[in-house]
Amino acid sequence: METSELLKKVRHIEIKTRGLSKNIFAGEYHSAFKGRGMTFSEVREYQYGDAIRDVDWNVTARFNHPYVKIFEEERELTVMLLIDVSGSKEFGTQTQLKQNMMTEIAAVLSFSAIKNNDKIGVIFFSDKIEKFIPPKKGRKHILRIIQELIDFKPESKGTNITEALKYFTNVIKKRCTAFILSDFIDDGIDDTLEDAFKIANKKHDIVALKIYDKRETQMPAIGLIKMKDAETNKYVWVDTSDKLIRENYSMWWKKIETKQHTMFKKSGVDYISVATDEDYVKPLIGLFKRRG
Repeated sequence: METSELLKKVRHIEIKTRGLSKNIFAGEYHSAFKGRGMTFSEVREYQYGDAIRDVDWNVTARFNHPYVKIFEEERELTVMLLIDVSGSKEFGTQTQLKQNMMTEIAAVLSFSAIKNNDKIGVIFFSDKIEKFIPPKKGRKHILRIIQELIDFKPESKGTNITEALKYFTNVIKKRCTAFILSDFIDDGIDDTLEDAFKIANKKHDIVALKIYDKRETQMPAIGLIKMKDAETNKYVWVDTSDKLIRENYSMWWKKIETKQHTMFKKSGVDYISVATDEDYVKPLIGLFKRRG
């Protein structure tokens, strides 16, 4: 993409999403995030009702009188975006590609973070880690993220969410809130992925944002068509006029949705699904109100 065209797109995304970030959070930004940690502030004498777990045993032993540690909420939050850049992101039959919607939502979250003086970082993943942008503050940093979201070219087209989660938990040591933007079409939805979500969500606060296209949910009856798997580049001829084939496809999609729902529920991960032809603002507002 030409530099001038890229800069124009970056500016367009910035203008649109900066305003949306205000509408979505409306002052309730931090109440929706569970990633904020607690830092040690001071010690004081034990008072009736204080939790035993907060007792500072070293100070207590020194003064022969119970003292407790006082913690205060950290003023700074780290937000991480885990972006699926596999081949399936390029699919879209309605108003836009899945990739375009992911870019806008990621930009909204990024501007919300910068507005609240928080750090924002990104991990691009396919079936491997494609790129890691460490958490930082500042508008310049946000614009770099948006530029990468628009113009990034992954080396691979496959999907491996388990590896992305493992990398994330290893590279980000401090507790943070992480948003995973993906269609979650991963053949590896099994106990391994569920365990990876559980481990990541225990250490951090994980939120899953599923982006899908309505054409993926059912197959239209339009006769014999040639279909391409965006992640393997393999072609196959499908007779969509065959009712049994369409029914089997619908059953497959429902099975995938059930597995996803069960996995998120068991791992304690908050999630929403947004179709490419829907307004993502409402679902996001609903999600953050539930979490607030």
